[in-house]
This record gives sequence, structure tokens and C-alpha cells, in this order.
Amino acid sequence: MDSGIVYAFDIFGTAVFAVTGAVKGVRHRLDFLGVIVFAITVGCGGGMLRDVLLGIHPIAVFSDNAYVLVCIAMGIIVFLISPKAVGRWYVIQYLDAIGLGVFTAIGCVKAAAMGLGAIGVITSGVFGAVGGGVLRDVFSREIPMVFTSDFYASASILGGLLFVVLVRAGVGGDVLMYSIAVFTTALRMLGYHFRWKLPVARMVGEERK
Repeated sequence: MDSGIVYAFDIFGTAVFAVTGAVKGVRHRLDFLGVIVFAITVGCGGGMLRDVLLGIHPIAVFSDNAYVLVCIAMGIIVFLISPKAVGRWYVIQYLDAIGLGVFTAIGCVKAAAMGLGAIGVITSGVFGAVGGGVLRDVFSREIPMVFTSDFYASASILGGLLFVVLVRAGVGGDVLMYSIAVFTTALRMLGYHFRWKLPVARMVGEERK
């Protein structure tokens, strides 16, 4: 698999997630620095967690300034255009879906390149995809989306499973990475559109909603 394409894909996913983080900061009425911090946290958080789990040293964010610089640029852009753009949340949901797909694919590719088994590959994809979002929600004092009934982490898990299946079927190269990114993104978008939800835990006496 072309390392240059993998790198470009990683930067693209970082930029997309940085936008969603910056928008979250604007919606919480943070100042300029707060918006930038949210952009960096969400844009880089998942990749950092993924690299730590894979034992990559130094992690990409610390060895390549491009990641943080892209996040800062996205944060500034969102801050400047927020009076005219922020508030159209449906657009951010789709951007978030794209970021989820891209980082799921990247995480799976990096884990597979290191010779990890199916569990390691899927875990790498999921942690890389949802890590930034978890940090975003924690910073916003909200229960992380992945722990609620929203069809988010589930899409990433299924994307990782498809990666394992395709690899065992002999599919490889850039086509494999693109396929997983598109599949996971589409699954997340469908889940958002049709309001797919996983069963929610209930206590004694509670009725199913």
C-alpha cells in the first residue's frame, strides 16, 4: 500500500475531525483559543491514541508538525466563518462520518502492516476513529457518543470486520483502504439518516422505548 496515500488520507481525516472539534467549540461559545484547542484535540486525539496502542514511537503528531498545523488552520477557518456557517449541524454530522470512515481505515491499515491479528486490527481502527470524539465530548461535559445508543462506534467496528474479511479474501492495496473508508462512512450516514440505535440498558420497572 502506497505510504504517501496513507499519509495523505491521515492528514485529510485529521482536517475533517478538526473541523468537527472546532464547530463543537463554537457551539459551546468558547473563545478563539478554546476553539483551536478543540480542533487540535479532536483532530489529533484519535491518531495519538491509535499510535500509542500500536507502540509507534514517536507518535505521528509529535514527529510531524503538519497534523497540528492543519488542525490550527481548520480551527481558525471555522472561527472566522462561524457566524454564517455554524448551526447547520447536519453538515457536521456528515463530516464526522467521513472522519470516522477515514480513521477506521487508517487504523486498520497501520495495524495490519505491523502484523496484528483480527482483534488488534479492529481495535486499532475503532480507537483511532472514536478517540478524538470521546475527548471532544468529555471536554464538553457530555457522555461520549460511543457510550450511548447512537450508531457510531458500531459503524467503525463493522468497518474493521469488513477489513479483516477482505484481507482474508485476498483484497489489498489502496482499494482496500478506500473500500473500508467508504463503507464505514456510508454506514454511519445511514445510521444517522434512519436513526439507527442500539438497545439501551434498562433497570427494573422501566419500559422499552
